[in-house]
Amino acid sequence: MAAPLHPRRRRRRLAAAVAAVATLLPVTACGGVVSGDRAGTFTTMGYSMGDTLATARVDVARKVLGTTRLQVNQGAFDEQQFLSAVAAGDPPDVVVMDRSLIGGYAARGAIVPLTTCLKDRRVDVGQYRASAMDEATLDGTVYGLPDSYDNRLLLIDGKVLAEAGDRVSDVDTSDWQGLSRLAKDLVRSKDGKLTRIGFDPKIPEFFPLWVRANGGLLLSRDGRTAHLDDPRTVEALSFAVSLIDAQGGWGRFKALRDTFDQFGAGNQIVRDQIGAYPMEDWYVSVLGDVSPKVDLHTRPFTDRRGRPIDYTSGYSWVIPKGSPHPQKACRFITAMTSPDTWVTAARAKARDIRKDGSPYTGDFTGNKVADRRIHDEVWKPTGNAAFDEAARQLYAAQDHAFSVPANAAGTEFRKAWQSAVNNVLSGEQSPEEALDEAQQRAQSALDRGNTERE
Repeated sequence: MAAPLHPRRRRRRLAAAVAAVATLLPVTACGGVVSGDRAGTFTTMGYSMGDTLATARVDVARKVLGTTRLQVNQGAFDEQQFLSAVAAGDPPDVVVMDRSLIGGYAARGAIVPLTTCLKDRRVDVGQYRASAMDEATLDGTVYGLPDSYDNRLLLIDGKVLAEAGDRVSDVDTSDWQGLSRLAKDLVRSKDGKLTRIGFDPKIPEFFPLWVRANGGLLLSRDGRTAHLDDPRTVEALSFAVSLIDAQGGWGRFKALRDTFDQFGAGNQIVRDQIGAYPMEDWYVSVLGDVSPKVDLHTRPFTDRRGRPIDYTSGYSWVIPKGSPHPQKACRFITAMTSPDTWVTAARAKARDIRKDGSPYTGDFTGNKVADRRIHDEVWKPTGNAAFDEAARQLYAAQDHAFSVPANAAGTEFRKAWQSAVNNVLSGEQSPEEALDEAQQRAQSALDRGNTERE
């Protein structure tokens, strides 16, 4: 997935981005829809053209629109604006959104099935990553085509481990007792304040990863039954929170997290403010740009049996109900997610990154054919052992991917488990209490959404 841009790369790419946007219609300040004469204009929502990968893809895909003008309304996806536009019969032509939202919108009829689109364009859905398709498929019907694809792996500060007398191999998520000991060994405090996190479990964001590592699932594979009160889910939350409690508690933990210069040359790994933690793939690219000499090591996240697991998420393209140009919308989203488009854009991005000697660590998309070609045709070893190994780890991780299945509750399901985790972190509830309540809320939302759909 493309990383959020940090300051140096944002400045370097600004001229290219402005030039690309200048070839389109004027854009709005948010991801909404521009009202007015829509007959000759094709509009998007939720897509930002802040880097070379994004602008190059649009340059390729806009060609399938013929003489129709393309208007890219940049900015984050806005749920209320989207639903209001659909209800008013004036939606954008296409939307890119978090895949966890797709099931809920599909159940409400706000987006349309892609069955006819895929058939007419003779699209081989097998080219897309299975875990990404699972998130965009409700009751066997495909509603979205995968765009970005977020992998997760363990990032490790070798200097921190060496100073503590530990080895990189000691960062082992299959051994929960050993991981707890390691976190306590690496953590540092001064004057009552946390100065180094030994191991960050990255909750609530990565809670599904810990549940899967413990042999559980937040949701049944058909997306209809919540498993938030499953003993394996409760145990996973209890353990992840215990890691934080053993390092000073959530208040101190979060206070240090909030000081991290994540996109700068003084980031948390450079400053030895963290020993190890799971993180999304895009951050490897950030580190390669701002701190290429950092003592970075990477390992796969494994379940308690020692098997690699990769919790994935990302965005997908959908066609809203009432799209003014549904056939062109189909051509556009299939072009945006095709291997040729991704490879063309990856070449442009790699050239941009390599100009100042930064390592290009590859791109990871929702299209496995594109990923294979990017690996074979664009990525190449840089000679920087740390980042070359990170790229290899990420390419390998994709073979062990899982995601939270699409479901008719959409946002409500995600809010249920996230709120439960936050309540435990803040000390308001025990894991059992929080997840029991979350189970009731989540299952009610699932049942309601499925009933409305049926």
